[in-house]
Amino acid sequence: MSYLHKITALRKLLFILFLYIPFLAHSQAVRKYSNEFMSIGVDAAALGMSNAVTAHTADVNSGYWNPAGLMAVEDKQLGLMHASYFANIAQYDYAAFAMPLEDRKSALGVSIIRFGVDDILNTTQLIDDQGNIDYNRISLFSAADYGMTVSYARAAPLDGFTYGVNAKVIRRVIGKFANSWGFGFDLGFQYQTRSEWKFGLMLRDITTTYNVWAIDEDEYATVSGAVDGQNQELPETSEITLPKAQLGISKKFIFHYDYSLLVAANMNMQFFKTNDIVNLDFVSIDPAVGFEFGYLDLVFLRGGVGNFQNEKQIDNSTSLSFQPNIGLGFKYKGISVDYALTDIGDQSVALYSNIFSLKVDLGIFRR
Repeated sequence: MSYLHKITALRKLLFILFLYIPFLAHSQAVRKYSNEFMSIGVDAAALGMSNAVTAHTADVNSGYWNPAGLMAVEDKQLGLMHASYFANIAQYDYAAFAMPLEDRKSALGVSIIRFGVDDILNTTQLIDDQGNIDYNRISLFSAADYGMTVSYARAAPLDGFTYGVNAKVIRRVIGKFANSWGFGFDLGFQYQTRSEWKFGLMLRDITTTYNVWAIDEDEYATVSGAVDGQNQELPETSEITLPKAQLGISKKFIFHYDYSLLVAANMNMQFFKTNDIVNLDFVSIDPAVGFEFGYLDLVFLRGGVGNFQNEKQIDNSTSLSFQPNIGLGFKYKGISVDYALTDIGDQSVALYSNIFSLKVDLGIFRR
């Protein structure tokens, strides 16, 4: 197949996918927001660039951002991240592993995310049947979400083109009250031109991600019936996560051999109406831009802005909010330590967070 025919075939495939996703989203009665903990993001380096990394992600964290980027992994890699949200109430932890396969034309990755609030006070039994308060009847429980992902990437026959797929298992637990299992798939593409422009497309929950909840009716009754006259029906036991898409572009420039500048942009699309800066009936778009300035491939300064939202004010007017981020990175002999400060200046409803992450090329231990 000629180069032109391959490009034409790729365009047709992407065109079909973009026609398919809005149809799928509007063909089912679903909630707008589901499994949102899987959309927070991982890796302080990416978060410092406001997540505008779809086109150039090329390490162990690509399993999250775009599995096609795993093809750039040359040896076994380990990635770790920890972040605290809401004044340290919620803990967000991430671990990932990636490696190239023996054929050198494919790569494999696995990752796990936990977002949880622990030691929540359960006061449903605080007052006994006689109306007495007994603090010994207070117990603790956790509300935790887990996302487990297996990623596979492969180089396509078209030069510069790679693709990847994620298979995801979602586990959500709310103490003894309820728990759920969910399953879904992501699909990612990357393409690098001869002039080293990079393009990326990430299709999340391409088939929708389906969660099934199991609710302990006895435990639920202790909550819904805790106040007289407030008994409620059991909530729905199924939940569907709609597809999302991220389209990215990036380019890295080298100056005097020692200095580099990576610039990147993303269009983050959801196929329903939200408060994003572009909000149509069938798609909402939130742009993001970021940069990374590097010196000697040793130290890095990053910045970005994204999460553009039309916020409704108390007088029913709207104002534009956005989320600026900054970050720093240090890399030496296969070990990368990165830091990000998100939402500097408190320009959006998101609270600022200090995020640290670590990436290790495990091959350094064999040298």
